Amino acid sequence: MSTAVASRLTGLTTLPPTPEPLDVPQQRRVTGKLARHDLLMMGGAGVSAISTTMLLFGRLTPMSGTFGFLIVAFVLYIVIYAVIASVTESRPTVVDKVMNVLLTSSAVIALFALATVIIFVIIRGWPALKHSNFYTEDLSTTGPLDPLTQGGISHAIVGTLIITALSLVFTVPLAVVCAVFLNESKSRSAQLVRTVVTAMTALPSILAGLFVFVVWILVFDFQRSGLAASIAVSIMMLPIIIRSADVVLRLVPGGLREAAAALGAPRWRTVWHVVLPTARSGIMTSVILGVARGIGETAPVLLTAGYTAAMNTNPFENPMVNLPLAAFELVKSPQPDQIARGFGAAATLMVLVLILFFLARILGGRQPGQLSQRQSKRRLVQSRHDLERIEGRHKLQGVHGS
Repeated sequence: MSTAVASRLTGLTTLPPTPEPLDVPQQRRVTGKLARHDLLMMGGAGVSAISTTMLLFGRLTPMSGTFGFLIVAFVLYIVIYAVIASVTESRPTVVDKVMNVLLTSSAVIALFALATVIIFVIIRGWPALKHSNFYTEDLSTTGPLDPLTQGGISHAIVGTLIITALSLVFTVPLAVVCAVFLNESKSRSAQLVRTVVTAMTALPSILAGLFVFVVWILVFDFQRSGLAASIAVSIMMLPIIIRSADVVLRLVPGGLREAAAALGAPRWRTVWHVVLPTARSGIMTSVILGVARGIGETAPVLLTAGYTAAMNTNPFENPMVNLPLAAFELVKSPQPDQIARGFGAAATLMVLVLILFFLARILGGRQPGQLSQRQSKRRLVQSRHDLERIEGRHKLQGVHGS
């Protein structure tokens, strides 16, 4: 009886034989580039989507319009491409291919919109941009009916540079200190400051201009000037730089702070010599974002600095104009030459922002630990001085010990 039970249990617990492994190697799917069958699937889906959309818009339905045609064709392309890919691929692979198409299409649409805006502004402003006087003269002696060979926007270019420079002087130190406080402080006030800064990012620019206009001009009785405009622009730039710098400083590894603290460095020295140099390139990017926000402001400058057609290099008195305000005032004119000057001012503003971007990347684009030649020589000289000081200290200790 026991033998039968044992044999029955043995039969129940016997495992099936393990199948022999197949010698077919596993093929890995390359996601970094498109294969031939991917191109064929995309081309077939594109042809099918366009053909189906032409049937819908031309014969089967009363739909019409170029924009609607593109939207329907794109949706059909995504659906057809997913169906074709699902025939030979697994579900995760199909999802990956569809998401790649969506992300690539989004990037192409964004670049197309940017290129369209830039090309449109340059084409409309080219009649004024091709004249050299457009960059060297102001509009103090030029009327709306004067040709494009007279007058220019030099006063707006100088005003933009002065207002932006003053805004950076006011904003960058305060924004960096505030971002450091938000990251290094553990108090409850840090959360309050972060909430206020986040709320300020949605502040309409007209409110900042009205605030400075009321306080600076009406209450304190100062006149409209570039200084007042720079204060209003600083209010718009400040939360952008603080929030961006706050995110960048959070990315600094905590091990660097711990290593500096282990070596006996106080917190201020850790921030100055470790945290800020590590996040320098990110902070410069934050400054670029702030400049991009402030340099394009029109309403605050109009309220606090006014409009002038003459050159003014003194930011403490008399009206001062920047490029966005000059473009806004010029395109309101019904005269074609004035409109061309306005679009030329807008194109000049885009070029100026591009130049400032490259300068900022050159100044702050080095990675942490990457030194210039001058900094390397200075570091070598400092290391030699430190070595001589340490050796001299050892010699003095040896003399005293003997």
